[in-house]
Amino acid sequence: MGIYRIRAMQLETEEMGRLQIRVTTASGARPIAGAKVAIYYTGEPENEILEAITDESGQTEELELNAPPLEYSVNPSEQQPYSEYTIEVSAEGFEPVQVAGAEILPEVTALQEIHMRQMEPGEEFQRYVIGPHTLFGDYPPKIAEAEIKPTGQSGEIVLSRVVVPEYIIVHDGVPTDNTATNYWVRYKDYIKNVASSEIYATWTDAAIRANILAIMSFTLNRVYTEWYRNKGYDFTITSSTAFDHKWINGRNIFENISRVVDEMFGNYLSRPNVKQPILTQYCDGRRVTCPNWMSQWGSQSLGEQGYTTIDILRYYYGDSIYINTAEQISGVPYSWPGADLTVGASGQKVLQLQEQLNAIAQNYPAIPRIAEDGIFGPATKAAVSTFQSIFGLPANGVVDYTTWYKISEIYVAVTRIAELY
Repeated sequence: MGIYRIRAMQLETEEMGRLQIRVTTASGARPIAGAKVAIYYTGEPENEILEAITDESGQTEELELNAPPLEYSVNPSEQQPYSEYTIEVSAEGFEPVQVAGAEILPEVTALQEIHMRQMEPGEEFQRYVIGPHTLFGDYPPKIAEAEIKPTGQSGEIVLSRVVVPEYIIVHDGVPTDNTATNYWVRYKDYIKNVASSEIYATWTDAAIRANILAIMSFTLNRVYTEWYRNKGYDFTITSSTAFDHKWINGRNIFENISRVVDEMFGNYLSRPNVKQPILTQYCDGRRVTCPNWMSQWGSQSLGEQGYTTIDILRYYYGDSIYINTAEQISGVPYSWPGADLTVGASGQKVLQLQEQLNAIAQNYPAIPRIAEDGIFGPATKAAVSTFQSIFGLPANGVVDYTTWYKISEIYVAVTRIAELY
């Protein structure tokens, strides 16, 4: 693993957070080993406090960094609940990358993805500036919309069924801003980014899950109704809080939020006899109030009172709301087998799993190569466990729903880039 050392006195704060950095090529398919990582307090570029080197999987160790007291982020506070750091990454043959304003919360692990481009003559380093979190910064409130969109109008185009798309096209501005950039973002990465921008990872698990379900359902409503395309635009959703969710290009996410999204990404919220995902709107519930919508701070309060995820959602959206599962997940070569794969399993699904793991191992050499025999034995379990440890999943060697689709996601990434060579 990468090594690090403390360069300066730490701030006098009461808590510590964790940061892990993963460095890959621009496509995200190939890890970059031996990349040098330097971390500074944002606004103090002369004060380097940590240094790290990435391992063969392109990752650093989990680095401990100062963070504000936990109470600032679990209850409404005037104090900034996260500390901000600047991350600089360099590697031979690649353009340097700088991320300013990475957010560190206490007691949770932040994950920073760094995608590096091949060095080109005259090119400057890539720089990302992460703006304030929506619960702390000043953003415009959501413009109210009907939660169920009419789909019977002449000429309106909607999907025939609910589909989790492989990519979301994010317009980084208000819909009418023709100068704003459109970004192609993998669906799960988009949801993780939005959730990390809209709520705090220190909240209760029930509150985090309720908010992520609301974010996913809102997003899938935009996909299902082709809301913006029907208005003549060429994107799926915007990064404006007045119209959609906050998405911040290049920002860090949080490990627990990432795991919840990996577990639930096929879900959305429904009402009886309504085919489309519900446009589940919400507000912070403190600076902006929103009757009949979910209050973000209110959901955290209910979570602390012991409310479950579905209880929180029904508290705000009514008893007729329920959790549904999409009929189709795009961009995956093989569907979930329907049951966990573990030692003793055999058949076509195991063979597909082994083929994908071996393809991934070409880019991630820490994963041992295994026989492609369709039999889930100890060697396959070891390969699965190593994969899980690299990609932030519980390293138990069991291929559950979350692991199956994470393997599929990485397999698609590494095989697509291979097609370019």
